[in-house]
Amino acid sequence: MHYVYILLLNNGCLYTGSTADLKRRIEEHKLGKVRSTKNLLPLKLIHYEAYLLKKDALRRERYLKSSDGKRDIKRQLSSILKKLGLKQGSPRDKLGAARVHPVPTPAPSTIS
Repeated sequence: MHYVYILLLNNGCLYTGSTADLKRRIEEHKLGKVRSTKNLLPLKLIHYEAYLLKKDALRRERYLKSSDGKRDIKRQLSSILKKLGLKQGSPRDKLGAARVHPVPTPAPSTIS
């Protein structure tokens, strides 16, 4: 099997990657062994897709890193992003990361 996965990084960005061994790759991310995410720990796996063919997984990864793909996946994951206290933002960089922003919480009112 081949996998496309999405990580939520500690700076509110979504990172998209692909691998043939999902457990190993996620562990590498969490241990700081991946250059593009090592300074953005902790991270959380929020989505993955499985494909029989590597070619299909790579095509999906490439699409998800495009502006249309980022928009579509954020729409698809809107419930989990909302549950995590994040809202949709605009695509951020060429690494496949897309910024999502914390939803502001109202300040507690002080009634005397």
